[in-house]
Amino acid sequence: MHPASPFFSAESAIDPYPNYHRLRPMSPMPLGTRAGMDGNERTTWAFLKHDHVYDALRDHETFSSAGAMGGGQGSGNAGGFNLVLINDDPPRHTRFRKLVNKAFTPRRIAELEPFIESVANELLDEMSSGEHEVVGAYTVPLPVIMIATLLGIPREERVTFKRWTDALLNFGAGGGEQRMAELMEMVGYFGKMAAARRNDPASDLITALVQAEVDGEALQEWEILGFCVLLLVAGNETTTNLMGNMLNGLARRPELWQQLRNDRSLVPIVVEETLRWESPVQTLFRTATKDTQVGDATIKAGDSALVYFAAANRDPEMFPNPDEFRLDRDLHNHVAFGMGIHYCLGSPLARAEAKVTLNTWLDRFERLEPGSEPGKRQSGTPIIFGFRELPLMLRA
Repeated sequence: MHPASPFFSAESAIDPYPNYHRLRPMSPMPLGTRAGMDGNERTTWAFLKHDHVYDALRDHETFSSAGAMGGGQGSGNAGGFNLVLINDDPPRHTRFRKLVNKAFTPRRIAELEPFIESVANELLDEMSSGEHEVVGAYTVPLPVIMIATLLGIPREERVTFKRWTDALLNFGAGGGEQRMAELMEMVGYFGKMAAARRNDPASDLITALVQAEVDGEALQEWEILGFCVLLLVAGNETTTNLMGNMLNGLARRPELWQQLRNDRSLVPIVVEETLRWESPVQTLFRTATKDTQVGDATIKAGDSALVYFAAANRDPEMFPNPDEFRLDRDLHNHVAFGMGIHYCLGSPLARAEAKVTLNTWLDRFERLEPGSEPGKRQSGTPIIFGFRELPLMLRA
C-alpha cells in the first residue's frame, strides 16, 4: 500500500465507503509511484469501479497474483514461506488448487454442516440472555475451530491461532520484531506438525499436503508451510468478519430479524447481501504483466493494482442504491470472494458457517439488539473489514 493512499489511514480502515464513493469516478486512480527493480518508474493504481475490478480479476494473464502479497515464490513474506494459491499463477496455481479442492467441495461442506451446528450450539450454550461481546465469544472461535479441525491441529490452541493471524495481517500495536517473532513461531509450529504427520499420518489436510505430489515431486517445505498459513488465516479471519458484519447489521434491523425468524429461505440471501454490503476482504494486489488500457488509464507492465472488491460491490452502476441493505438484488456479480481462477477456495465453508450461525441464532434468540457500547472496528490494515469487539444484546 502506498503511504499516500487515501485508504491507508485508521479512519478509512474503520469506514472506507465514503472514500470509495468519492473517488470511484477517478478509477483507475493513481496512488503513487516507486522505482522498479529495473530502475523504471512504477505506478500503483486503485481499481474502484465494478467493471474494472471484475475484468482484472478474470484476466489473470494480464493482472498477475505472483508475489502480490510480498515476496516471490520460495521467499514469501515471513520466515521463508509464501502464501501459495494467493501468490501463484497457472500452471502452479492450477496444480496446487487441485491438492486441496476436494476438502472444500459443496458436498464435503454439506457433510460438515452438522459439526458446524454442534460447535455453534456449544458456543451459544455459554451465552445466555443479556449482553455479550460476540467477537471473542463466537465469531472468532467458530471458524478457528472449523479450520483447525480440517487441518488436524488442536482446537484448544485457538487463542494462539488468532494471535498469529493478527500478526500476519499486521493488527495490534506490536512492532516489526514482535510481529516477526509471532510469524516465526507460527512457521515453526506448522513445521513440527508437518514432521509429525510424516511419521504418523492422519485423515486431515496437513497429512494430505505432506503426502501430496505435484508432477511426481513432493511439495517443498516452504510450500507446505505456505498452504498451512493460508488455510489457517483465510479460513478464520474472513469468516469472522463476515459473521460479525452480518450480526451487527441485523441487530440494527429488528424488523428483518423477525422476518427471518418467520421465513428461513431468506437466510442465504442475507449472507450474500452481507458479503456485498460489507465485504470481509476489501482489496488485494495484482501486478500488470504487460501494458494495458483500463478505462482512461494506461497501466504499464510492472505497475501494481489494488483491486478493491468492496468498492466494486458498492458501485451504483451495478447495484442501485448500493448503501442500502436489501434482499431483492441480483447478487450474482458481487465480487466479495473474488472472481476467475482465484475465486475463494473456502467460499463454500464461509457461506456454510454464516448460514448455520444465522439459523442457530434465530432458533435461540427472539431479538438481537445493539449493545450498550458501539462495536470497535479493526483498524490495523485496510485489507479486511470487520470488528475486533462487538457487544450485542441477546434476548432469548
